[in-house]
Amino acid sequence: MLKDIIDSFHSMDVNIVNAMFRMLLSMCLGVIIGAERKRKGQIAGIRTFSLITMGACLAMLLSIYVPQEYMGLKNGDPGRIAAQVITGIGFLGGGAIIRAKGSVKGLTTAAGVWISAIIGMAVGVGMYLVSVCTTGLILVVLILFDWYEHWQRVGQESKAINISINGIVTDLSPYLRVLSENGMHLSTYFLEYDYVNSRTRLNLLILAHSRTNYMSVMSSLRQVNDTLEIALSSQVES
Repeated sequence: MLKDIIDSFHSMDVNIVNAMFRMLLSMCLGVIIGAERKRKGQIAGIRTFSLITMGACLAMLLSIYVPQEYMGLKNGDPGRIAAQVITGIGFLGGGAIIRAKGSVKGLTTAAGVWISAIIGMAVGVGMYLVSVCTTGLILVVLILFDWYEHWQRVGQESKAINISINGIVTDLSPYLRVLSENGMHLSTYFLEYDYVNSRTRLNLLILAHSRTNYMSVMSSLRQVNDTLEIALSSQVES
């Protein structure tokens, strides 16, 4: 009896036993990935990822079941619906990407959505071990590699520091020194002089580590001259 159940799990034919097992397994794998994303505060979490993996798994089951039952094709044609799943999941992944003021966020979550759908498809065709191992590798990428990037301070981002200064500033070396001390690279800068009100507007385009403590940097820049305003953004203010 037990052997028959195990054999049904690995059967290429879709039946009620292996279909429900595959749906349950795909849901569990989606929950694991979604829990990690939700831990990072991403908009796509446990419910989203579990629905994605289950939906992709069901699509694969349908790809096999329909030809198997209605067209007499024993192994079905899993490529038809599967191809549409890969195409359609791209639109869902796009919803996880946020673009604001020149900064793009959510690419990792979008990639997670895409590969979660493929994991669900793999479960749907009975590739259980591959699906579980792939989920483990995803956790390695999302958790271990994130820790490594934080430890090694890998990754840089482009930022703009906009400073409004009381007086006409002609020497930028104190600002360059503050940036250098904080491990920042100055890409270029823009100056605007208001001689009527005796003010200087300075826009610094910098490359900095993604883990940079900008509050400390801006505090140091503020003390260089008589600063009226200072702001951090992802692009130069017009």
